[in-house]
Amino acid sequence: MKNIKYILLSAVSLTFFACNDIEDVDRVEAELMVDSPALVAGSADFSNFVAVGNSLTAGFTDNALFIASQENSLPNMLSQKFALIGGGEFTQPLMNDNFGGIAVGGNRILEPRLVFGGAGPVSLESIIGPVTVSTDLAFNNPTGPFNNMGVPGAKSFHLLAPGYGSLANLSLGLANPYFVRMTGATPNVSVLDLTLAQAPTFFSLWIGNNDVLGYALSGGDGTNPLTPVEGAVGVGFSATYATLIGALTANGAKGVVANIPNVTSIPHFTTVPFSPLSPANEAFGPQIPTLNGVFGQLNQVFAFLESQGVTGATDRQIVFSETAASAVVVKDESLTDLSAQIAAVLSASDTFPVFVQSFGLPAQAAPLVANLFGTIYGQARQATAEDLLVLPSSSIIGTVNTDSVAFLQSQGLSEALATQFSLEGITMPLADKWVLLPSEQEEIAVAVSAFNDIIAANASQAGLALVDVNSILSELATSGIATGDFILKSNLATGGAFSLDGVHPTARGYSFLANEFMKAIDVTYGSNFEASGSLLSPSDYPTNYAAGLQ
Repeated sequence: MKNIKYILLSAVSLTFFACNDIEDVDRVEAELMVDSPALVAGSADFSNFVAVGNSLTAGFTDNALFIASQENSLPNMLSQKFALIGGGEFTQPLMNDNFGGIAVGGNRILEPRLVFGGAGPVSLESIIGPVTVSTDLAFNNPTGPFNNMGVPGAKSFHLLAPGYGSLANLSLGLANPYFVRMTGATPNVSVLDLTLAQAPTFFSLWIGNNDVLGYALSGGDGTNPLTPVEGAVGVGFSATYATLIGALTANGAKGVVANIPNVTSIPHFTTVPFSPLSPANEAFGPQIPTLNGVFGQLNQVFAFLESQGVTGATDRQIVFSETAASAVVVKDESLTDLSAQIAAVLSASDTFPVFVQSFGLPAQAAPLVANLFGTIYGQARQATAEDLLVLPSSSIIGTVNTDSVAFLQSQGLSEALATQFSLEGITMPLADKWVLLPSEQEEIAVAVSAFNDIIAANASQAGLALVDVNSILSELATSGIATGDFILKSNLATGGAFSLDGVHPTARGYSFLANEFMKAIDVTYGSNFEASGSLLSPSDYPTNYAAGLQ
C-alpha cells in the first residue's frame, strides 16, 4: 500500500460567483410611486445606542475583524438609521488595518483574514504575501468609550467577568484580546461595566451563540463545553442572561435582543461531505483494493462478533467503493469500545499471522498488530449522512498524522508501515474534533432550545424587541430568502449570506439581519423603519472583500 498524501477533496472545491438564483436579465423594473410616511422612532429613544454581544455584534467576517468589516457591522448599520431619528454618534474600537489579526509587542497571536482563492477560502498571505499585522495590544489600543461592545469569542458569562480585558490575564487564558483593546486604563472592568457606564437609552444584546458554538466548532470533543442552562450568575445561562437584561433595563433603557441559531445548519458544518473519497482521485483510487484487503480482516471480526451477540458490530464494517465516492472513517465515542474483543479475535485467528507477514513483519508480531487494530478501530466506523464534518477537516482528510506515525513506530512498526496506518479519515479514524456526531448534534439542539426559551422569556418580561435568528438561519439553510435582487442562501462563499469562515455573515448578510432587527423594533416600539422605506438595501453591501483591500 503506497503512501497517500494530501488527497484533494474535489467535492469541497467551490466555484465563486455572485449570489443570485434569479434570472433577471430581462426583468423590467416598474416601481409604483407612492408617498411613504415619515420615519418615526415610536417610543424608542435612540440618542445613545450601545450594542452588546460577541463577534456577530463586532462585525467579524472571513475569520477576522478588520476596519472594513467593522464599518459594515450590524450595529453600525443600525446606528446609521437611528441617526435619522435622534440617534447619536456610534463609536467602534476600529482595528488598525484591513488585514485582520492581532499582535502583542510585535508577536502575532491572531491571524489575518481569509480571502477567496479561486476554489475556496485561503489565507490572505497566500495571495498577497507576508503582511505586518499592525493592530498591537502592547502599543496602539484605541480610546473609548465604545458604542459597539461586541467582543469576538465572548460567551454569556464573559460579559460579567472582571479582568476579561486585562493584558496581564491574556497569557493565563483569562482574557480576550479583542476586549483588551477596549478597556484602556481600567483593565479589570467587565463588558457590562463599560456598557452601563455609558447609560445607554437603547441597546442591542445578541449573546449566547458562543455558549453552544464553541462546543460545536471543537467537534463536541469536550475541550469547549456547552454552557449549562442552570447555575449561579456567571455560570448558568439562565441566571447570567437574566442578570444582563436586568442591568441593561434598570434605568429604563429599551432594546432589541436576538436568539441563537442551531449552529449545525451553518456552512461550517454543512460544506464538507461525509463521503469525499473519490475512486477517480489518483492518490486514493489505486489504493482501494489494498485498503479493502486490510479492512477485510477487521470486517471478518465484526461479522464474528455480530454472530456472538454483539449487536451492531457489522454496522462498523469499512469498505471503500471502486465506483462511487466513499465515506471517511471516523471515531465514534458513543459506540461501545470493542478494542479488547477485536484484539482477542485476531489473536486467536490462524490466518492473521499470515496477514501480518504480508506487511514484512514476522508472524510473532501478530499479537502486537492485533492489539494495535483493537486500539485504532475499537470505536471506528464509516461516516453517514447524519454526521457533520467541520470545515477545517477538508484540509486534514487524506493527510498523514505525524503523531500517529510516531506512536506506531514506538510500537515496533517501520516508518513506512506506520505511515500507511496514519492516513486521516482512511486508515486512521478522524478524531472527535473533526466530526459532530448525531449524539452531539442532539446535545446542541437541546441547549439551543433551552437558551432560546430563556431569551424569549426575558425579552417578553422586559418588553424588549426579539429577533428570531434561529428561524431565519433555518430558512437560509433550506429554501433561501429573497431580498432585493438576490436570494440569500447558506452555501459557503456562493450563497451570499455567510463569509469564508462558514460561521459569520458577509456584509450583505449583516445588512439583511439589520433589517430584521429594525422590523422587530417596529413591532415592539411603534417605529416605522419598514413602512417608511428606511430599511437597508442588501445589494449595496459586498459578499466578499478583495485581497488587496486597503
